[in-house]
Amino acid sequence: MKALQKRALIIHAVRTFFHDNNFLEVETPLRLPSIIPEAHIDSFGTEGWFLQTSPELCMKRLVSQGYERIFQICKCFRKNERSDKHLPELTMLEWYAKDETYLDLMNTCQNLVRYIAKKTGDSGTINFQDKSIDLKKNFLKLSVKDAFLKFTDTTMEKACSTGKFDEIVSFEIEPNLGLDQPVFLYDYPVSLGALAKSKQDNPDLAERFELYIAGIELANGFSELIDPEEQKARFESELSSRKAQGKKNIPIPEKFLSDLLNMPETAGIALGIDRLIMLFCNLTSIDNSVAFTPEQL
Repeated sequence: MKALQKRALIIHAVRTFFHDNNFLEVETPLRLPSIIPEAHIDSFGTEGWFLQTSPELCMKRLVSQGYERIFQICKCFRKNERSDKHLPELTMLEWYAKDETYLDLMNTCQNLVRYIAKKTGDSGTINFQDKSIDLKKNFLKLSVKDAFLKFTDTTMEKACSTGKFDEIVSFEIEPNLGLDQPVFLYDYPVSLGALAKSKQDNPDLAERFELYIAGIELANGFSELIDPEEQKARFESELSSRKAQGKKNIPIPEKFLSDLLNMPETAGIALGIDRLIMLFCNLTSIDNSVAFTPEQL
């Protein structure tokens, strides 16, 4: 009950933060004829359509239609995701802002987390397990390349070429991130940012970051790719990877690609509300951040 009470307080604080910063709250459909084709994320089918894994496609279509600053708190569904940090039905916060980049998103993330701490009486500190995470200092920034050099015995490039990038990040890098203060891990290989804009001075890297607090990945944001031809090519690459893994084919979201022609420079981000509750309530399992787990139904 204590966790659910704090959950309600945090979600209220999130809404207030975005309303006060001139964002429009929107709702988009949960059930779609096509979703983002991703090699490592699987969706649930529903009578030939899909339950969304993210509201990203519809929210970007709204940006393309002139909605400049929007946010949404919604349910997302991801198959075969269950652990102390994963739920197959999760609550996601997403927001998009016209004329911003991933650097602007980092600033908004920092301000949002600090605002929530203030509203919940946490006094600029998150106490999680045996860690005390300082929110008063500016959040740290660490490039993916430097993280590999600092925490592993290989390089980012070698990890990508051997297909071990995700494994190394999960087991060797993530546990070291955000233990004293939050950390933005940024500039991912472009092959791992299917919807992210490439860096102008280094096209091999994407303007993408993830926010870590106490070793937990909390958010994933990037400057948006707005070239429909390049986006289609990246979707086709993801579909090829899915086929090689024997996974179900997903139709390319053609209406999204059409709207992308009208999309301005934009930055967007997804933040896991359930994990946010874990951190602020000092919970070791995501199960205790929700009213019911799948096993209880």
